[in-house]
Amino acid sequence: MVKILVAAPIHPDAIKMLEEAGFDVVYREYPSVEELKDLVKDADALVVRSKPKVPKEVIAAGKGLKAIARAGVGLDNIDVSEAKKRGIAIFNAPAAPSRSVAELVIGLLLAVARKIAYADRNLREGKWVKKECLGYELYGKTIGIVGFGRIGREVARIAKFGLGMKVIFYDVVEPPQDIVKALEALRLELDEVFRRADVVSLHVPLLDSTYHLVNERRLKLMKKTAILINTSRGGIVDTNALIKALKEGWIAGAGLDVYEEEPLPEGHPLTKLNNVVLTPHIGASTIEAQARAGIEVASKLIEFFQKETR
Repeated sequence: MVKILVAAPIHPDAIKMLEEAGFDVVYREYPSVEELKDLVKDADALVVRSKPKVPKEVIAAGKGLKAIARAGVGLDNIDVSEAKKRGIAIFNAPAAPSRSVAELVIGLLLAVARKIAYADRNLREGKWVKKECLGYELYGKTIGIVGFGRIGREVARIAKFGLGMKVIFYDVVEPPQDIVKALEALRLELDEVFRRADVVSLHVPLLDSTYHLVNERRLKLMKKTAILINTSRGGIVDTNALIKALKEGWIAGAGLDVYEEEPLPEGHPLTKLNNVVLTPHIGASTIEAQARAGIEVASKLIEFFQKETR
């Protein structure tokens, strides 16, 4: 019998699918690397989310591993090159969280532009900060999307058709022209996006080429009234440069869901700033996204092992 080790919470419907396909499903929530090395010894497949990490030593311990599935988008917690060397198939669910992440982007943007979090904090402390909460409308403003893939395009759709914003974007890949035309989007060079946009939203993977893509130089290109939103990966933004930009008024504010260090340490300088809204990496944390991700990877694993046994 095929044994599936599920090492992170996935939707119950996905577990049910795997069991109904005749697999032996073993569930352990977020085991440590040492625990995972032991658990994976006799597993045919491993399912994770953004946690736990699946380093080389875990993959080496899984002598019978044929597949590793990530119920989500990124694969940066998995040593993909080691898995490929050993002929282990890798699956993920790239489309599953697109709408959920895009809606969080808009939520962060509104929270920063209208100072919602700041107002809430002060009201809870008995302070009526009406005068300090002068914000601005997003209608007619320009959103710059860096990375025009599934999530970036979904953000663009909501921004354009829901908020009346203009869309500019940068991507190393030429996107489908019908989508660009429908969104009346303008493709520009990266620095030009930072110069022109009232809001810059980041949607690129963390690679050597994108590490600290947002640095002091690019933050200084932005308008003083601009907002930066990051729901992609923490390492895309140079945290120290961003703190400086927020303190010194190079930009108006930021909305962040991801960080270079996660969890964000208690007392971190970002937590002391009033012009930043922080969430704890919850972009894909909706019932709908988790259901789609779990079901998608379950379907891929079922198909994979059914082919294996033919």
